[in-house]
Amino acid sequence: MKVLGADIGFGYTKATDGKQHQIFKSIVGEANESQFGESLLPGQPLFPRHLIINGQSVFVGELAETQSRGRGFTLDQTQFLTQYKKTLALAALAPFVDSGDPIRLVAGLPISYFRKHKDALTTLLQNRHPVTVVKPGSGEREEKVIYVERVRVIPQPFGSMFNLMLNDVGKPASQRFVSEKIGIIDIGFRTADYTISDKTRYSERGSQSSDSGISVAYTAIANALLEKSGINVELYRLYDGISKGSIKIKGKRYDLNAISQAAFGQLASRIAQEVNRLWADDWDIDAIVITGGGGAALAPFLTPLLEGEVLPVPADQDARLNNVMGYWKYGMNLWGA
Repeated sequence: MKVLGADIGFGYTKATDGKQHQIFKSIVGEANESQFGESLLPGQPLFPRHLIINGQSVFVGELAETQSRGRGFTLDQTQFLTQYKKTLALAALAPFVDSGDPIRLVAGLPISYFRKHKDALTTLLQNRHPVTVVKPGSGEREEKVIYVERVRVIPQPFGSMFNLMLNDVGKPASQRFVSEKIGIIDIGFRTADYTISDKTRYSERGSQSSDSGISVAYTAIANALLEKSGINVELYRLYDGISKGSIKIKGKRYDLNAISQAAFGQLASRIAQEVNRLWADDWDIDAIVITGGGGAALAPFLTPLLEGEVLPVPADQDARLNNVMGYWKYGMNLWGA
């Protein structure tokens, strides 16, 4: 029995077995096998991005972005669950499991979707899933059964809390996060989740989701680019340009620094208003944690606007992994030896 964590987000899909992890964009595309060759892809991914599931051959992640004619990407939760989540999850888990061996999986959902969708997500994933994995480079095919024996779904931001609270065998490692009242701001691509852990107890009053994910800022940047270039750039194709500070469209380079700063500042102001209002009665919060991939980008803008002590975002860590590492640690707490 193996414990895994999977964070199937609107922007990125992440998975870990505690020893290795992988991250890829949450895109699913048609596998154009006649166009696919080793010579087209000089930099092969470490993990497979081509799978055959229920007879359908698909690419996921950056391979789908660059090679598929038809690509699927959505910010609609119901559509994401019914059309993409299973494929993304199986692609995420496949490298870490041996065929037929039972695994136990912890996954998460945004707070606003948790009650409505947790049973559906459990049913979707808790099963035996026959897949064919096409290995990068060689094209060799491996038949595999991904046997998800047990699934535990938790509110998404608690992954980051468990990551801070627990060690790699699932035992409490930081007394502060066990004994204090901690506010968590988890900014993903589609949603921002706010919750309070009061001596490890979930606070219903202090928890909610909003639509203030980093995609709000990305949409503003895409709209500004549309006005300047006449091209409607898909949100998932903005990731690299925003991180580098510029993007080239039809041979012309557009500076994104000023646009991004304005968009991030506006979104940070919106999130701070939501959080400060939500936690107005929780004036005894000991510390606030900003997490998630969007949280790392917004932290410099958001921190000065929050009421309370904000713990610094570690510069040497990939904030996109905070939840999935916490899911795995929580799984070790539940099922580890």
